[in-house]
Amino acid sequence: MKKFNIRKVLDGLKEASSSSSSSSAPSSSSSNPSVQVGLQENHLVQEQLHSEHFQLCKTVRHGFPYQPSSMAFDPVQKILAIGTQSGALRLFGRPGVECYCQHESGAAVIQLQFLINEGALVSALADDTVHLWNLRQKRPAILHSLKFSKERITFCHLPFQSKWLYIGTERGNIHIVNVESFMLSGYVIMWNKAIELSSKAHPGPVVHISDNPMDEGKLIIGFESGIVVLWDLKSKKADYRYTYDEAIHSVAWHHEGKQFVCSHSDGTLTIWNVRGQGKPIQTITPHGKQPKDGKKPEPCKPILKVEYKTTRIGEPFIILSGGLSYDTAGRRPCLTVMHGKSTAVLEMDYPIVDFLTLCETPYPNDFQEPYAVVVLLEKDLVVIDLAQNGYPIFENPYPLTIHESPVTCCEYFADCPADLIPALYSVGSRQKRQGYSKKEWPISGGNWGQGTQSYPEIIITGHADGTVKFWDASAIMLQVLYKLKTPKVFDRSRSKEDKGGGDASDEDPFAIQLMSWCAESRMLCVAGVSANIIVYRFSKLEVTTEVVQLLEVRMQYEPNDVESPEGGGEHTSTHHTPGASPQTSGPPSHPSTNSNNSDGGNTPCLKVRSTPLKQSAGYQVDLVVQLVWVSGEPPQQITSLALNSSYGLVVFGNINGVAVVDYIQKTVVLNLGMLELYGSNDPYQRQPRSPRKSRQPSGGLCDINEGSATSEDRCKSPTSVLMSNSNLQQFYNGGGRGAKMSRKLSLPTELKPDLVLLSVCPPRGANPLDHRDNSFSRSRSSSVTSIDKEAKEAVLSFHFCESYARKGDGTPSPCLFLGTSLGAVLTLALTLPPPGEQRQLQPVFLAPTGVLIRLKGSILRLALLDSTGSILPPAYEPWFEPNVSADGEEREKVRKRRPVSLSPSGSQDLNESHYAVMCSEKQAKVLLLPSQTCIYKHSITEASFVLRADVVQISQGVCLACFCANGHIMTLSLPGLRPLMDVNYLPLTDMRIARTFCFTNLGQAMYLCSPTEIQRITYSQDTCENLQEMLGELFTPVETPEAPNRGFFKGLFGGGAQSLDREELFGEEVAGRASRSLAQHIPGPGGIEGMKGAASGVVGDLARARIALDERGQKLGELEERTAAMMSSADSFSKHAHEMMLKCKDKKWYQF
Repeated sequence: MKKFNIRKVLDGLKEASSSSSSSSAPSSSSSNPSVQVGLQENHLVQEQLHSEHFQLCKTVRHGFPYQPSSMAFDPVQKILAIGTQSGALRLFGRPGVECYCQHESGAAVIQLQFLINEGALVSALADDTVHLWNLRQKRPAILHSLKFSKERITFCHLPFQSKWLYIGTERGNIHIVNVESFMLSGYVIMWNKAIELSSKAHPGPVVHISDNPMDEGKLIIGFESGIVVLWDLKSKKADYRYTYDEAIHSVAWHHEGKQFVCSHSDGTLTIWNVRGQGKPIQTITPHGKQPKDGKKPEPCKPILKVEYKTTRIGEPFIILSGGLSYDTAGRRPCLTVMHGKSTAVLEMDYPIVDFLTLCETPYPNDFQEPYAVVVLLEKDLVVIDLAQNGYPIFENPYPLTIHESPVTCCEYFADCPADLIPALYSVGSRQKRQGYSKKEWPISGGNWGQGTQSYPEIIITGHADGTVKFWDASAIMLQVLYKLKTPKVFDRSRSKEDKGGGDASDEDPFAIQLMSWCAESRMLCVAGVSANIIVYRFSKLEVTTEVVQLLEVRMQYEPNDVESPEGGGEHTSTHHTPGASPQTSGPPSHPSTNSNNSDGGNTPCLKVRSTPLKQSAGYQVDLVVQLVWVSGEPPQQITSLALNSSYGLVVFGNINGVAVVDYIQKTVVLNLGMLELYGSNDPYQRQPRSPRKSRQPSGGLCDINEGSATSEDRCKSPTSVLMSNSNLQQFYNGGGRGAKMSRKLSLPTELKPDLVLLSVCPPRGANPLDHRDNSFSRSRSSSVTSIDKEAKEAVLSFHFCESYARKGDGTPSPCLFLGTSLGAVLTLALTLPPPGEQRQLQPVFLAPTGVLIRLKGSILRLALLDSTGSILPPAYEPWFEPNVSADGEEREKVRKRRPVSLSPSGSQDLNESHYAVMCSEKQAKVLLLPSQTCIYKHSITEASFVLRADVVQISQGVCLACFCANGHIMTLSLPGLRPLMDVNYLPLTDMRIARTFCFTNLGQAMYLCSPTEIQRITYSQDTCENLQEMLGELFTPVETPEAPNRGFFKGLFGGGAQSLDREELFGEEVAGRASRSLAQHIPGPGGIEGMKGAASGVVGDLARARIALDERGQKLGELEERTAAMMSSADSFSKHAHEMMLKCKDKKWYQF
């Protein structure tokens, strides 16, 4: 995207304001991106926002690390690290202390090793690089890297309190790296020296390295083929070799260093004496059936990892993953805990990636005293309490359940009412499971940040299984508050012929597609993938609903219900007089049910339950609205949704039109097709036709996804609609594989009423199900008016407001703006009965007042500003307890509540003008109301299109934030539409980001960066500046525990741990230098220079001063030492000279 020149904009503004011909301005939008059109002097708003108020940066990532591959734990700092297949690194401390880093190469992390209590971490990657991370800064950075060029890394081992890292390779060799300098030692253990000389076969890659807990000079090396070697580092030869005829997966020591255990590919464990040659002292098959005739048990699946942990009192623990017998098909993955004679098999929900046993001591030569096991699964993190009977799990305090069911849509709200989070937490705390361990969460390192940002933030996620989760996202943390299960409203048992849809809806018929939430009134409205809408009220009291209130709505594209061969003919209107209740069966006690969908009956896709529904405190269903099959056609998916608590209305739209429901009176007050919305002003002059005539044999379903469409991934990408080559944003999923019109209810077409994805219809013969489109490329018509007559128009966005519905209105009144996929903005005037009892009885009237304005591309966002340029939020009703007792006074109080209309500008002048802000995929316009003149317009993007746009409040003012399909994030001032920021943030790699991106107030934004993780970003300069303070600290100064006492006799007879001067063995002086071609050293950005650059402000200056003083002190110390050494040598020289003089004093010359 070309850089924007602000001077040109100012010139353009001057020209436009001096020019009298405001009507010709639209044609100049292509040359001048931001155009001011015919603005009078008295309408100028003093804008407070400038480009220096904006800066884009990532803040924090929440959720479970996607596709984890490795794990490590620092037992002193109590920090957990998890590496992933995409090179990400996630670090977890106490709840609320989390950190995300990324290796630039993106290669999988195969192993992690902490420098225990040093604030550093070593990572080994699949691209044969080893990196050293500095964890002593809030944003960890790489200090050193080493890239191996000739050998592939398979295993790493860093002994406790050692600076020498052992690296095993695929060729069977072991190299040694100095962790401080990241230079290779010349000491190498070659595979051919480790194995017996008589052995001709290669032993395979190194799968294990560890030193003897009691003798650091002895190293055990496990080769994949089954050979284990005890290597003497000093004598540079193998002391013992242990051979077994099954491949080895892992090795673990007994803490006394006299025994070790190996796990094998046939499901066996072998226990060996260090000095014992030949055979193992014991062979165990934990899950094998023991034959009676004494033969070997049947082979089992490989034991992928084993750990051997001892306790002072009682038997040791042997903990292993895998090893199940082959006949347990379909059995879930297990972790086995063997303790003495008891064996506990703990089933897991997902495959095990890795596990670690947490022990009381970091010293390998002491009794280990294990107290917990951390199990990393493919999609979960489980911590098991070993100290309690039954091995209960700990309650996980991290927000790792975002992906419990795939996320289909989300919403983000910053600066919510202060009482909202406590209210949601109080109802959510009653949903917690029981049976967790009573102990504190064992991963408890780090410290929280000291940030001052304290406004409440809430994220709401909708899921494929119909659940809605509310998250507290305040102060860059994330914690689940409350979980709502929407499927409770429906009957789960559906017979095959009752299923109203295709494959995707069969899998996830309850998936949430759109959500509309009013934070002040706490009203929630959700639209599901099966063309259903549920309205919820928030209550702190439990209630049993005898009959779930149901409205059934018929929405059709064409006015004629009668099937006719021709396109024309008599049409019968699909709507009755506004105020009546058209096409609804009222609130019946039972929904209408037909056994067959194709008979043209009013069958909804889901059946609402007919039995009483017990609703616990929290969100309780108030009304269910269902779109029904009409003339054998399934209902179209809902593309837009809005709720207003002050008016008591829910409005929703799809490609057939728009419907408005009064949820107070439980009636439909409006049900209009697109043709009737336009009336005689329809610019496209579309001929209404029978829906059967316009059937498309090529299925209208196209998943734009990441390539695979497995059951787990089915919610990753929305479904785009295939239509004619026009600028449509629709979600028409009509058409199946054949001519039969059984619609495939695709999973979330859309995240938002306004988030839009579109694709172009292929030729009629092509079947898009066979040619899945993986990109955003689409052909666009040059003009909005060159529309194919088959085009259908969908309603994509709504905005309730108190403004001027008609040109020249004298006073603001309730109205509804709606935007369509063809770029039209229409208005509807609302007539509401007075509040109180009359609101319950008198009808609400809505009248279409015509097209307000047209924009290029689909309408994404509508908003209203007052005359000062402040956001004019929709009116709302404050929250009240709906389930009050049948006390007359209380009921009266509730009934007489007046709605609140909010405006930041205080007392509103009734005749003041408003600014209507409209944003489409291509451009933004600002209209002055009530005159309806376009005063500003801006072409946002030519080459791409906007996916998400929001009008947001930041501390200095109001702006329009846009996220484009080419990855650019932009902000425009309001009402002037001046470009303030344009950052090429990320190339859009998958549709998930497009579907879940949300902007909110105070410069916050978020999206799902993977199926399991939420990435939060900020576009506010203030937040970027304060971010360093807000982030938690991973490293905290902690004393290393004392080494175990050797005891008198062990000290006397040398039975304790043998230490080794590794420097003497591996240092350059003795071992020499390694071959330069073997590995390349790469200094990381996290070195002293990187740290100097990263440190800023007073703290940074102090740190730099301290570093400089340390360096100066160190140099002075060295100088002092050198001076002292010179003085002592001068002293000794003078002594020698004096002695020589005395000796030679009395001798004659010939005696010398």
